[in-house]
Parts: sequence; structure tokens; C-alpha cells
Amino acid sequence: MLRSSYASCLLVSEENDNEIEVETERQGKYIVTFDPLDGSSNIDCLVSIGSIFAIFRKPHDGPLAPGDALQSGRQIAAAGYALYGSATMIVLSTGHGVNGFMLDPSIGEFVLTDANMKCKPRGKIYSINEGYEEKWDPAIKEYVKSKKQGKAYGGRYIGSMVADVHRTLKYGGIFMYPATADNPNGKLRVLYECMPMAFLLEQAGGMASTGEKPVLDIMPRSCMKEVLSTWVARMMWRISWR
Repeated sequence: MLRSSYASCLLVSEENDNEIEVETERQGKYIVTFDPLDGSSNIDCLVSIGSIFAIFRKPHDGPLAPGDALQSGRQIAAAGYALYGSATMIVLSTGHGVNGFMLDPSIGEFVLTDANMKCKPRGKIYSINEGYEEKWDPAIKEYVKSKKQGKAYGGRYIGSMVADVHRTLKYGGIFMYPATADNPNGKLRVLYECMPMAFLLEQAGGMASTGEKPVLDIMPRSCMKEVLSTWVARMMWRISWR
């Protein structure tokens, strides 16, 4: 569908080893990066999964050139995700806030149900895979430990990024997917996981950081394999750590 839309010129998918260039006669002005099925390892146990995407403009009027898809997240024109769970929902931003649309099966249309979604001033939930705790950086260990003390946060982790981030956006809190000793560069893909979610969170008034700088300020070096060393979706409040 994207290739025949006459709107896109280049597709970057998590499922393909190479970029997909649209036929010249069908090319439009947009570059689309996407993870078509996030959380696919959870399909057999019926856990919520989803799709994530970002849309960039082609940076020039000429023919496609190497590196056209390697743009900063600040250049995103639109981003969103679809969540397939107890209901089907699309959360979308075109740079003017975030809106959620629920599929109404009776009419076969997506209906606006969550207008102008905003991050809460403070959350009560932290979301991280604590099974890797022994392989985290000491600063991550210390921070997560602090969330269990005093007025403790509740821990929630689904293992599907779309579902975990959606819950965090709705209820507040923090989602983390840090680097480990086994994966020192992290595991989340920059172009079609980190950047789209970071764009949505900032549009909703939240934050998304590597722990050193905003995710949207990153300049990717590779379309297919680049991952983020530490990706932290910091929503609702600020923390400072090194």
C-alpha cells in the first residue's frame, strides 16, 4: 500500500535488511520508517502487540541519494503507533499534539477517543525488565532501587514496547530499556522505535532521553542496525543522572 500510495519514496522496515526504494514513477516526497510488528514474540500468548512508524520528508527535490533516511528526529513530520490488544487503537501526532483513535468495528472506522493526550505531571509506575538487573550500569541500578523506597512506584512490564509506552503515556511513570553488559549498545532501533516514540512523548509534554541527550537530537548513522545504548522515556518529571 505504501509503495502504491504515490506519497512515499523510501521505506525503512525493521523486517528488511535493506531500504526499499519505491519505483520512480510512483515516488512521492516522504520517507517512512517502521517496525511492522513490535512485540511479535508475544503473539502466541495473546499479549498486546503493535506497529510503530515515523514519517520524514525527503531532504531535497532531486533523485533519492544514499543517506536520505538518516535524519535527526527533529525532522519528523509525523509519527505514531497502532496497538492491537483488547481494542485496536492508533496514536498519532503530526507535530501539533497527540491524539488517539479507537477502531469501532460496527462502522469499520477509527473514532477520535483520546484528544490532545498529555503526560501526567507525575507518575506512579516504572517499567523495565528487571531480569537483567545484574547487567545494568550502576547508575541504572541505583535509580531503579530509589523507585522502590519511600513512596514506592509500582513495577509493570509487558515486554511489548508499544503496550508499555502506551500505558506509561496514559497512566504516567517511566519506561526504560537500558544497555546491558551483553548489549552495550542497547537493543531498541533508533529510526523506527526510539525516534517515533520520542516524538510522541515530547508532543505529549513528556521527555525521551538516552541518559545524556534527547533522543530526537540523535543523528543516526545507519538505517538498519543502529541501536541506542540507553533509551529512557522519561515522562512527567525530570531526573538527573550520569
